[in-house]
Amino acid sequence: MHVGKPVVLFLCTHNAGRSQIALGYFQHLAGENAVAWSGGSEPGDQVNPAAVAAMKDVGIDISAEFPKPWTDEVVQAADVVVTMGCGDACPVFPGKRYLDWELPDPNGLSVEEVRPIRDAIELRVRGLLRELDVPVAAQD
Repeated sequence: MHVGKPVVLFLCTHNAGRSQIALGYFQHLAGENAVAWSGGSEPGDQVNPAAVAAMKDVGIDISAEFPKPWTDEVVQAADVVVTMGCGDACPVFPGKRYLDWELPDPNGLSVEEVRPIRDAIELRVRGLLRELDVPVAAQD
C-alpha cells in the first residue's frame, strides 16, 4: 500500500476542526514522506470556517477538505492513530499505536480563539514527525 511510509490517522468527533488542522499541518510538513488521513466518529457537515481561516493565516489551505467518517479498514491501515476528544467513540484495535492529544474543541470559537489551538497542534505534529523519523519537506 504505502511501502515504507508511515501512515497516521487523525480522529476527532466531528472531523471539522482539530483533526483537519492536524491533517493540514502533517501533509504540509511531511510532503511525500508520509501519509495522513482524518476522520470523525460523528462527522459534521463542513470544516469549521474558523479552522480554515486560522490555517490560511499560516499559508495552509484546508478549504477543500470535508468531514469524513472513519472506517475500521482505515484505522487498521494506520501505523499511528491520534485521537482528539472523541473519547469512547474512538476505535481501539489491539497492536495499534495510539496518541491522545487533549486539545480544546474549536467548534463555535472565533479565528482568534482557534489560533492557539492551531499552534499547539503544529507543535504536536512536528513532534510526531520527529518520532516517526519523517523528514520535514516544507520549508518555513
